[in-house]
Amino acid sequence: MPRLVGINHLAVEVGDLEEAIAFFGRIFDDVQLRGRAGNMAFLDMGDQFVALESVSRPLSAGHIGVVVDDQAETVRRAREAGAEMVGSHDFRDPWGNQWQVVDYRDVQFTKTPRVLEGMGLAGLAKSERALGELRAKGLAD
Repeated sequence: MPRLVGINHLAVEVGDLEEAIAFFGRIFDDVQLRGRAGNMAFLDMGDQFVALESVSRPLSAGHIGVVVDDQAETVRRAREAGAEMVGSHDFRDPWGNQWQVVDYRDVQFTKTPRVLEGMGLAGLAKSERALGELRAKGLAD
């Protein structure tokens, strides 16, 4: 019987690929592209990625939760980049996609220590609340 395991990537439509890459570069340090193909660019996130697809009439992907290592700084930089702010920690990109900024420490989503190390995030730990949620599912010691 098949089961959901995770997300390999999200595809998000944008109106201008170079502008989208520059927009995310104003918010996040060291934005790396995993590659490009045709009208797409792939923003690397260690063992995952976001595919940005340039289309003539982009449709909003809706609400996307993105996990970061510093929620407050990400929100500050999104404001500084001119993003439309929605609530206390969401922003819209220039094409209307809403990005919810969640801190890695506070969510169940977990990267292996080796992946964190490879991303320059060694030592990034979970909050006790997040660990409790994982323990309740038998997913943490």
